[in-house]
Amino acid sequence: RWIRAASHFALVLQQCVCLSQPGSDYSEVLPDSFPSAAAEPLPEFQLEPEDAFIVKNRPVQLRCRASPATQIYFKCNGEWVNQNDHVTRESLDQITGLVVREVDISVSRTQVEELFGLEDYWCQCVAWSSAGTTKSRRAYVRIAYLRKNFEQEPLGREVRLEQEVLLQCRPPEGIPPAEVDWLKNEETIDPALDSNFLVTVDHDLIIKQARLSDTANYTCVARNVVAKRRSSTATLIVYVSGGWSSWTEWSECNAKCGRGWQRRTRSCTNPAPLNGGAFCEGPPFQRITCTTLCPVDGGWTEWAKWSACGTECTHWRSRECQAPPPRNGGRHCVGNMMESKNCTEGLCSRSEWALEPGAGLAVYAGLVGALLLCGVLLLCVGVLAYRRSCRHLRSDITDSSSALTAAFHPSNYKPPRQDNPHLLHPSAPPDLTATAGSFRGPLFSLQQSAVDGHHKIPMTTSPLLDPLPSLKIKVYNSSTLSSLELPGDGSSADGEILSLKAVGAGPRPDPRDTHGYTLPRDPGNSASATLGCLGGRLSVPSTGVSLLVPPGAIPQGKFYEMYLIINKWEKTTSPSEGSQTALGPVVSCGPSGMLLSRPVVLTLPHCAQLDSPDWTLTLKTQNHQGDWEEVLTAGEESFSSPCYLQIEEQSCHVLMEQLGTYGLAGRSAPPRAACKRLQLALFAPRAPCLSLDYSLRIYCTQDTPHALKEVLELERSLGGVLLEDPKPLLFKDSYHNLRLSIHDIPHSHWRSKLLAKYQEIPFYHIWSGSQRPLHCAFSLERGSLAVSQLTCKICVRQVEGEGQIFQLVQTAQITVSLQLCSFSQTLPPHSPLPSGDTCVPSSQVGPYAFRLPASIRHKICASLDAPSARGCDWRLLAHSLGFDRYLNYFATKPSPTGVLLDLWEACHQGDADLVSLATALEEMGKSEVLVVMTTEGDC
Repeated sequence: RWIRAASHFALVLQQCVCLSQPGSDYSEVLPDSFPSAAAEPLPEFQLEPEDAFIVKNRPVQLRCRASPATQIYFKCNGEWVNQNDHVTRESLDQITGLVVREVDISVSRTQVEELFGLEDYWCQCVAWSSAGTTKSRRAYVRIAYLRKNFEQEPLGREVRLEQEVLLQCRPPEGIPPAEVDWLKNEETIDPALDSNFLVTVDHDLIIKQARLSDTANYTCVARNVVAKRRSSTATLIVYVSGGWSSWTEWSECNAKCGRGWQRRTRSCTNPAPLNGGAFCEGPPFQRITCTTLCPVDGGWTEWAKWSACGTECTHWRSRECQAPPPRNGGRHCVGNMMESKNCTEGLCSRSEWALEPGAGLAVYAGLVGALLLCGVLLLCVGVLAYRRSCRHLRSDITDSSSALTAAFHPSNYKPPRQDNPHLLHPSAPPDLTATAGSFRGPLFSLQQSAVDGHHKIPMTTSPLLDPLPSLKIKVYNSSTLSSLELPGDGSSADGEILSLKAVGAGPRPDPRDTHGYTLPRDPGNSASATLGCLGGRLSVPSTGVSLLVPPGAIPQGKFYEMYLIINKWEKTTSPSEGSQTALGPVVSCGPSGMLLSRPVVLTLPHCAQLDSPDWTLTLKTQNHQGDWEEVLTAGEESFSSPCYLQIEEQSCHVLMEQLGTYGLAGRSAPPRAACKRLQLALFAPRAPCLSLDYSLRIYCTQDTPHALKEVLELERSLGGVLLEDPKPLLFKDSYHNLRLSIHDIPHSHWRSKLLAKYQEIPFYHIWSGSQRPLHCAFSLERGSLAVSQLTCKICVRQVEGEGQIFQLVQTAQITVSLQLCSFSQTLPPHSPLPSGDTCVPSSQVGPYAFRLPASIRHKICASLDAPSARGCDWRLLAHSLGFDRYLNYFATKPSPTGVLLDLWEACHQGDADLVSLATALEEMGKSEVLVVMTTEGDC
């Protein structure tokens, strides 16, 4: 034993001499004992120190164990721990017989807090053997803590059944990072047991499809070794909107006799509203009238007079069951139809007059002769009265046929009597052409004078020279004007009386045609011009909105100050309601209430994706009270429809005869969901940027020229610049929000100020189309002014839908490169501004506003208006031009071809030639019209 101790002391002494030499790492360690010099392998750690956290003021213990090891010391943050702070235990390995040494040290909170620097506090074990030294891994010691306040707490919501729900939670800052659990009514949620729950890496709770059982209180719990924190409780309510059950069968008529009603009901139980869901809209019952035939019992008429006394000394009388007769199952009369009795009170004897055979016949012959004489006298009196009345009226009443002919040919008027000095001179008939308003095929309407200019008289559709027995012309002796009037009771309820102007009387101004109000003069959103019978076109530049007023729409001799205005969104309400969405701008055209002789064409851009028939489009108008009313739904036209809608890929054209405020709205046509075309525009501050803060703004607007124009004007006022052409996005009617997020920011030079991982624009804000412009801003902060380059990705997508990625490379000189990536399918090509619209002036008056010359227009109308047995008329033209969705609208117009050409003008206002129209006429075989177009037009 003594020999072994001596050898061990010699080895330790030798190591101490080596450690004391200059350049040795272990010169400061002077162990108390000295191991022997026996040959041993390098130490191998069986237990290395582990990372530890100091909780409150409790120190932590670090331990390591190695074999074979003559000595083990801890080194913390590059300095050796005093050997007196070590607790050493030594043992022998029963298998190898090698020395196993285990060492513990204690690290206090004070030791860790005394460290100043960027690095954490760390400790490491160093073990010795005769063969050399071995170092363990570093163990880091940190002071554990957990803040009290959550960075983001979940918020309560009300969602409908089967809607996706996102509850967000950002735990408090802490070391070690807190683990998060979600509680549902104080029970822990385990996504492994319920697949409807999903907890993201950001600790958000996603409920894929909300169920009624998911109505509960949700709490986010954060915990680490220091403490446990609970967020505020978020109450989630899953509501169910009510749905109607099927109608019951109609009940029996409640009246057993006469007029009554039938009723059927339905209940709001499919499903019943729950948790505050909306009750069913509409009545729970319907009632219609019904009539049940009443049974009528028969009744006897009065007895007839007694007959003459017969040879049998009896007479009789009768009655019938006709007062009333039995009907509808009524009972027949009870009793006898005939009654007889003795006419001699029991004495049967013959009277003398009854025995004379010719006495009764003579009496009857005398009565008949008297009646015939009275009839002849009455007939003579009537003939004399008729002849006298004819002589009295012959000079004032003309034949109706000649009178109607005279209305259109003044030379055919019967000369008035020469004894009346107040009548018109025969050589100066009234000027009927001065008041002619418009031709309507076989119909011809004339306007009244300036006083009654709004009244018209309907004329017959038969040939003009057919006799009209009911039409009369009176020549008044006390007036110099002649008038046509319809026979009636003198009340003139319809007021359809037409006054004819005297010769040389010019058109007088109608005080009711004046419009003395001031139009808003915003050149960017309005257009105005004074138009007359030659027509014209109003266009709002760079918006796709225009109004075409064809020739003849405004009556001859009248002029109107017409206007076209795009309403500001902050000054008007949206035409959308419920599940509808506004698809374009709200436009006012006027003056409202003006008299139009033919339809005008209003062109509105829209953002509906029309690849498949998923839309129900509705034209709406705003009344004087500001409420929106439906004018027409595409596909539901009838003879009473006041308008015609021509729907194209990016715009719609409305044929109308009533000016006012209009907007286009739409909703999804079940069972498929419709899509809107949106535009995403990225803006940034204009260079140079002298602030550390930097903002990127992404606007989400409808894919219409006016919407982008509005955003550009707003950003121009804010000093922003458009980084790239707007990019398209299809937004589906799926109740999912639009999510925007920023990625791949270089964190060494830039920091995002956004606490959440992403931002969302609610679905309804986008789908309603009533809130514009919508945008999200990403605020960034750079480390210094010397940082001049920013690279990042901005992702914009609809949740569970399509999206876009902006790949941004941004420098101080605004050098940008954006790369488009689609999540699902290739998007259709997109043009931010309409072609052919930017160069069109805001107003054009007269023939210069139309692509088709008036002479060619008249030739086409004359050739195609008349119906053709082979169908080669205006109907085939409508089919060739694609305007045949509802031909009955054009059929009701005096010149269907003229209205078709007006619509063609509106649809091709940006074209430079007449190729499309010429091609359609060539396919119809109208060579004579083509010759006229070639010689007179620019085809």
